[in-house]
Amino acid sequence: MQFLIDPIQFGLFHTTIAEMIAVCFGLTSVWFMKKEHILVYPFGIVNVLIYVYICYAAGLYAYAGINGFYFIMSVYGWFNWLRKNKKADRIRITACSWKELIIYILLTGIIFLLLRWALLLWTNSVVPAWDALTTSIYIIGMWLLAMKKIENWLFWIVGDIISVGLFAYEQLYFSCLQFSVFTIIAILGYREWKRKLSESP
Repeated sequence: MQFLIDPIQFGLFHTTIAEMIAVCFGLTSVWFMKKEHILVYPFGIVNVLIYVYICYAAGLYAYAGINGFYFIMSVYGWFNWLRKNKKADRIRITACSWKELIIYILLTGIIFLLLRWALLLWTNSVVPAWDALTTSIYIIGMWLLAMKKIENWLFWIVGDIISVGLFAYEQLYFSCLQFSVFTIIAILGYREWKRKLSESP
């Protein structure tokens, strides 16, 4: 498996085979997410499983952990998006109330503090605060995605912007490019979901 994370030259980028595969699946997944298409989940599952391996090898332990969490939430989200209620309707895009949004922001802060403490105590992470911050943001974003809450995009946008810098610091430049594209797609996704929400009965 070492050959998957051995560095290779790809144009101007130093990358790995594993990173290139993960980026392709990740970009495809987020595009389907923008379109509110169920294929977001199978493509996303492949992406996160590869990133568990990549991030653990790079010493981004919280990021490796969050991708394990993504796997669990992707399976749940896949089920939840396909589930029908008594009226045979599938879950629709909705918005959080202000109270719910405040609760989610507070939860992000609590998860950040716990993860930062754990990283400082039990790992040799060189960026424990940033690793914990992006991870806590993505945990809430993934939950909101599974619930089809439009605010999931706001969490992804913030997390993706931070991740661009984090992966650049770790010299994972292909992933840095991926998260730059993620940021753009997330902004477009928020606009598209907002339009669909305004058009829903």
